[in-house]
Amino acid sequence: MKFNLKLLAAPLVLLLIGLACNMGVPAPGTPDPFATLNVLYTAAAQTSEASGASTATNTPVGAATATSAFPTLSVPTATNTSIPVVRLCNAAAFVSDVSVGDGSRMSSGQDFVKTWRIQNVGTCTWSTDYDLVFAGGDRMHAPNSVGLPGYVSPGQSINLSVSLTAPSDSGSYIGYWKLRDEEGNLFGIGAGAQTSFWVSIKVVGPSYTAYDFAANFCDADWQNNGRDLPCPGSEGDSKGYVLKLDNPRMENGDRPDDLGLLTVPKDAYNGLIWGTYPAIKIKNGDHFRTLINCQFKANACNVAFQVQYQVDNGSVKTLGTWYEAYEGKYNTIDVDLSSLAGKNVKFILAAGANGNWDQDYALWIGPRLVRFGEQPTATPTNTSVPPTATPTYTPTNTVVPPTATPTYTPTNTVVPPTDTPTATPTQTSTSG
Repeated sequence: MKFNLKLLAAPLVLLLIGLACNMGVPAPGTPDPFATLNVLYTAAAQTSEASGASTATNTPVGAATATSAFPTLSVPTATNTSIPVVRLCNAAAFVSDVSVGDGSRMSSGQDFVKTWRIQNVGTCTWSTDYDLVFAGGDRMHAPNSVGLPGYVSPGQSINLSVSLTAPSDSGSYIGYWKLRDEEGNLFGIGAGAQTSFWVSIKVVGPSYTAYDFAANFCDADWQNNGRDLPCPGSEGDSKGYVLKLDNPRMENGDRPDDLGLLTVPKDAYNGLIWGTYPAIKIKNGDHFRTLINCQFKANACNVAFQVQYQVDNGSVKTLGTWYEAYEGKYNTIDVDLSSLAGKNVKFILAAGANGNWDQDYALWIGPRLVRFGEQPTATPTNTSVPPTATPTYTPTNTVVPPTATPTYTPTNTVVPPTDTPTATPTQTSTSG
């Protein structure tokens, strides 16, 4: 059944945050690429039903809502006191887990990217000579250090990421991290800036793909701002199109060993494309995972990605919204769907031009529903036929014994004369 625009029951809630590039700071006046779709959903705009999964936030967290045990260091303010306020040159404060929240479940040997949002609460500017460094605990195949991607002035925040691999054995793991300045001095968060921030995961064994959104992309009904779209689409179609890429190339030039889903919105201001997939029954521990970025050499790409869901025939809710510009990086999305366990859920994958359309080739790498545990194998059915009173066919000699009924034998086709004469032409004389 087509996902008719008139039947959409709830708004696509899009937070007006800035491009999720390096700094991820909201940009004033950022256009809303999903505003058109929001209008279509106004029938239930006042509805705010309770839901286990979160509404979109500025952080693509590993769970629908992220809670942190980290303290946040407040910047001291001047007071009418004789005690002077001392601020350190290098000091940081934890803001949020952008990806992989505390206790996130991972499968054995799973590669993942941990990202923290950290604020500079000191008096010195952090330069690209500063590093994110491993300080102890479980390394999880991490490098010793990762350089900061940009300058961070006092009061500003930055997303800091490191690529990790989950251990092969089941259990809980935690790795501790700090910052290091250009002179080799370590500092962190908390009072005195001496506390590490950390990554905490739980390895729960193997996992498998319960549903592959890229492989099954034509299961979805695809639409743009005002019409249905064919699947697969045609490259270059100004109305927008969707394609499965067997050998995708990411904006950093990498070719991942996975399928790509290329969603190109309508060539228009805040143009859209979205696909509504058939309902999937969610189990406890299921995760939605994908990498999002722009396609290689789409230099002007500036897009918004959005994942929505609909339980049964209820209102449409937003699972997350993320922004991507062409800056040679990608965003790792991992959302825990456990709060939707036992429900039949339709997922909606959407992409929108962030303002004017210009090379907005939104590329999803390996979008899938991941399920923990051993992949079930098809149980073979017993194809043996038990003995019955009716014997099975057994080949025998093909000699056919003579029977009383003779087979057809060709005979002469002479027709005996009858009393009805056939017409015989006669000679007709013609007078001169």
